[in-house]
Amino acid sequence: MNAPQLLVVGLGNLPYPLTRHSVGHLVIDSLASRLGIQCKPDLSLGGKGGTGKLSLEGEAVEVTLLKPKNLMNLSGPCVLQALQTTRTSLSSLVVIHDSLSHAPATLSPRLGGSANGHNGIRSVIEALGGKKNFHRIRIGIGRGEGNVADYVLGRLPSFEKQYWDWDGEGVDKVVQALEQIVKKGR
Repeated sequence: MNAPQLLVVGLGNLPYPLTRHSVGHLVIDSLASRLGIQCKPDLSLGGKGGTGKLSLEGEAVEVTLLKPKNLMNLSGPCVLQALQTTRTSLSSLVVIHDSLSHAPATLSPRLGGSANGHNGIRSVIEALGGKKNFHRIRIGIGRGEGNVADYVLGRLPSFEKQYWDWDGEGVDKVVQALEQIVKKGR
């Protein structure tokens, strides 16, 4: 029997690291550090990625981490390419992205549903031919005053960077969410 497999994609904008909109990339970097996975440019995955093993309740799970090379709003084709390259089922896809609807330093797992105004998720759904039945981990960034675009492209506050760092409480919660996804998929 093959080991369970996850494709974990963090949405963001490579040219704008450590911004609220790129918190998905920060979480992928932190997971890579925690799991000992080296993420490097990989044309077959459509971005910076790497594969390793995660032990969840004594069971080895193959995990591919990916930061798409395309900008956030165009990330769907990279996600589709990675799904095809890794031969991962849609139910084993986990997309990590920022959420204005959730308070900073929180996460909210979800299976399926609409893009809820998130252009990166909209791009993923379009690339998947309208299919929405993949997992998401929404990372709360809150909603600031003024222009939304300026807010999401603003730098993450120090507290949030620490929270989502490889040894932070936020990454503990992401790993717990991944554990729940694997359990439900059995």
